[in-house]
Amino acid sequence: MEFKEKIEQIKEYFREVYLEAKRVTWPSKKDAIKGTYIVLITVIIAALFLGIVDIGLANIIKTLLRG
Repeated sequence: MEFKEKIEQIKEYFREVYLEAKRVTWPSKKDAIKGTYIVLITVIIAALFLGIVDIGLANIIKTLLRG
């Protein structure tokens, strides 16, 4: 494949990406903020849960290794 053909393929790719991006229905600011809050709350809950499980398992392992 020649260099010029490769350049044309790259140009065509970015044209298609641009056209596809114009067709996307973007969320409103209100919806984006609401989604962000949901993600943050979910991450905090998951982090707390995993932290508690980690502490619990660490204590179990300490107890088993002492005995």
